[in-house]
Amino acid sequence: MREEINKTLEILKNGGVILYPTDTVWGLGCDATNTEAVAKVNEIKGRAADKSLIVLLDTDNKIQSYVNDVPEVAYDLIEYTEKPLTVIFSNAKNLAPNVINADGSLGIRIAKHDFCQQLIQRFRKPIVSTSANISGEPTAKFFDEISEEIKDAVDYIVDLEQEDRTPKQPSTIVKLGYGGQFEFIRR
Repeated sequence: MREEINKTLEILKNGGVILYPTDTVWGLGCDATNTEAVAKVNEIKGRAADKSLIVLLDTDNKIQSYVNDVPEVAYDLIEYTEKPLTVIFSNAKNLAPNVINADGSLGIRIAKHDFCQQLIQRFRKPIVSTSANISGEPTAKFFDEISEEIKDAVDYIVDLEQEDRTPKQPSTIVKLGYGGQFEFIRR
C-alpha cells in the first residue's frame, strides 16, 4: 500500500485527478484546495460547477481548519455513527471556491478507510470525494462497473481493491443547523 500512496501523492501534488477506493463507493478525487483540479473533476463527471462536492479528512480534529463554526453535535455524530457519514457544515473556508456550495456550506466525511486515511495524513490537505460516474448515471458499486470514459479521463487509478466485491453504499448525509439541530438528507 505504501507504494500506491506514494504514487497517488505525486498525482495529487501535481493537480491531478485520481480514481480510488473509499469507505463507500469508488471515488474521483483531487486536492480540495486546487481550483483547477476541482474543475477537472467536475468536467470528468459532466456535472455543474455550482454543485458542491464532499471532501475527506483523516481525523475530525481537522474540521475546524475548513469550517468556521463546528457545533459539538458534529463530533458526537461522527463518533457514534456505524456507517460512513457526511456532515454538511455552514461557512466553509480554506478550500477551492468550486468545492464549496453557493450557500457557503461544505460536506465533510472522516474517512474510515485505511488507504484514504494514510493518503490524507501524508498529503496534509483534504481530498475531494465524489462517486466515479458520469453525473446523472447510476453510481458504480464496484470497480468493474466504472465506465471506461471515467477511467480514461483520470490521471491515476489506484491499484488496490479493484477485485473487491464487498457491497458498499454511499454515505449517510446529515445537514447541521443552528443550535445543534440536524436533519438527515440521505440515510
